[in-house]
Amino acid sequence: MSVIVISFVTLDGIASDPGSAPSGGWAFRHGPETVAGDKFRLGSTLDDGVLLLGRKTWQLFAGLWPHRDDEFSQRMNAVPKLVASSTLADTSAWPNSAVLDGGLIDAVKREQRDVVATGSLSVVHTLMAADLIDEYRLLTFPTILGTGTRLFPGSTGPTHLECVSAERVGAATLTRYVRENSVERSGQ
Repeated sequence: MSVIVISFVTLDGIASDPGSAPSGGWAFRHGPETVAGDKFRLGSTLDDGVLLLGRKTWQLFAGLWPHRDDEFSQRMNAVPKLVASSTLADTSAWPNSAVLDGGLIDAVKREQRDVVATGSLSVVHTLMAADLIDEYRLLTFPTILGTGTRLFPGSTGPTHLECVSAERVGAATLTRYVRENSVERSGQ
C-alpha cells in the first residue's frame, strides 16, 4: 500500500482553491488540455485503489463527477471513496463513497489498497505530519499567487524525495516525487 498525494499547485506552492480562488480559478484558466482526464497518470490505481478526500472536497466533487459520463468520469465514479469527516452523514450523492471509520491516521494505516489523497489540504497536512506520504504527483501551473494555503506549510520538517518523472501537460508540468526510502517502506 502506498499513499499518493495528487495536487494542483502554483509556482509559489499554493494549492488552495485552484478552481475558485479570488484570482479567478488559477488552474482552470489554462483550459481542459491541462486539467481534464487522467492528468495525474493514476492509471490502474483508480481501478485498484481508493480516493481519500475531506468533506469539502468530497461535497464539491459529488456535485460534479456523478453527472459526467466520459471514460475518466466513469472511473472516478467507480473508485471507492473514503471521506474524512465528523459531520457528513449522507454519502449517497456520489456512488461508492463512505465516511472513514475511526480516525484518519488509523484508517490510512489499516488500508490495504493504494490511497490517493486529492484536494483536502487539511487531510494532506495531517498525513504529512504523520509521515505517511510515499509519493507526490504535482501539476505545477505557471502562476504566482503570493497568498493562499501552501501544499507544504512552514511547519513541514525535512523530507527527502526523488524526482522520478517530469513532463509537460498543457500549460503545466506534472512531476512525480517519491520518498528516497520508498522501496524500504513498501517492503514492510
